[in-house]
This record gives sequence, C-alpha cells and structure tokens, in this order.
Amino acid sequence: MELAQFSGAEQAVAQLVLQDPSAFQKMPVTELAARAGVSSPSVVRFCRTLGYEGLSDFKLKLAASLSEGVPFVHQSVHAGDTGEVLIQKVLDNAIHTLRTFRNTAPAKPIDKAARLICNAIAKNGRLIFYGVGNSGFVAQDAEHKFFRMGCSAHAYSDGHLQIMAASMMGKADCLLIISNSGRSQDLLDATRIAREAGAATIAITASGSPLAEQVQVHIPADHGEFYEQYSPMVSRLLHLCIVDVLATQVALELGGAVQKKMARLKKNLIDTRYSK
Repeated sequence: MELAQFSGAEQAVAQLVLQDPSAFQKMPVTELAARAGVSSPSVVRFCRTLGYEGLSDFKLKLAASLSEGVPFVHQSVHAGDTGEVLIQKVLDNAIHTLRTFRNTAPAKPIDKAARLICNAIAKNGRLIFYGVGNSGFVAQDAEHKFFRMGCSAHAYSDGHLQIMAASMMGKADCLLIISNSGRSQDLLDATRIAREAGAATIAITASGSPLAEQVQVHIPADHGEFYEQYSPMVSRLLHLCIVDVLATQVALELGGAVQKKMARLKKNLIDTRYSK
C-alpha cells in the first residue's frame, strides 16, 4: 500500500515503521503511540489495515522478515519505474511473502487438511474446490492437481453453482474453499450448507475471517497485500503454493497406487507429443 491510502494517524505509524523496523517490533504499544503522536488504537488500526490481526501479529511477521534479511515494507510500484525496478519490486514482494509463510506457517492445519482429503478419497467421496475471482483460478488449479491423482475433483467459481454443489454433498465428500478475504457471503452460505450436509470443510484464507471460523480446518494465508486491491498478486501465489504443499502431502500419504497412476498419465501425455 502507498502512504496516501492510510489515514493521517496511520501514516504517522507507517513512518515510524519505515524509520526503524527493528526498534518498532521491540516497543510496547504505548511507546509506539507516543512516538508517532497518535493513540494506541490507531497503532492497532494501522496493523489491521495491512491485513494483520493486530499489533502482535504484525510484530511477529516483521521480526521474521528482519531475520530473513528481506525488507518488510516494500516500495509500491510507480508509473515511472523501469523494467528492472519493477522486476525487483514485484519479485521481492513475492519472495518475502513466501519466505514468511515458510517460516511462520503452522504445520498442523495442513496435516489435518491432508487427512480429511485422504479420508474422502478412501470413501470414494468427491473433492470440491470453491473460489471466487482470482481465487477461482486457484480452485481450478487444485482441481487439476487432484484430478491427476485419479480423484473425483471438481472446481466451482460461480456462486449459484457453489450453492447447488454444496446441496448435493454428503458425508464422504470434502470441500476446500480458497478465499483472500474470507468474507464473501456466497462462499459463507455454500460452506454452511456443505457443513450441514456432513461434508468435511477446509479453508485457505485470512486469519480471523468469518470463513476461517466456519470450517473444520483453517490453513492461514496471511500476507501484507491489501485484499481490496484491483489485482491481487502475492496472495494468489501464496494460495497456489499452499495448494501445492497440500497436494504433495496427500500424494505421499496415498502412496504407490497414486504414484503409479500419475506415472502412467505422464507417459501417455509424453506419447502424444511430436517426436521432432
């Protein structure tokens, strides 16, 4: 986010972070507020505007990024930036987000999610993937990855189809929802219907969101990108990577049978290629 997007009080807090990130993450909220010349709630509001649960969550991610040697606050792109500068800024944002997730993501939710998916596959249940907008493309990617394992996998990005599919789910099925904000009403309605039908429910979404509270397993996908931006980039890459991790763990847990299917699929695809 650019400084102009913050309120006046939040801009003062942002300047404090930029001046000395290391000192910021060590100060209590009262001292931060005093140095920025704002109230303590304004400090917390600044953190939440960036997409974090509060000051503690912001400090945790800030400390992790400082230890990695990657700048936490990245400069926004500007119209006059050269190609070289744009490459650096865009990739630095992506690298920072993925490194932070690698260093701070809890493994237990992914383990639990993998078990729910494996249970659905063992019961010949369906794997259903929901996403809206950019998250819809991630849902399609998840469908593709699990379809290659020989699973019954289906992705839906239309709100009405999501409600219809949820209404047809049963206890053997597993629903995985991908959402940046976790606040889409259609997704929340469809998730509730699927849960009431007895389907297992998993969400890759922001911590503290309504969707995170509604599912059996929540995989936190927290980042510093403002989720109401026109074109989310970092969040999409993070969601794709989480799906990759989940699909890899499921493939390993399912063992040799799935690996044989994938090897056969790969061979048949190679056989369709031109030899020249």
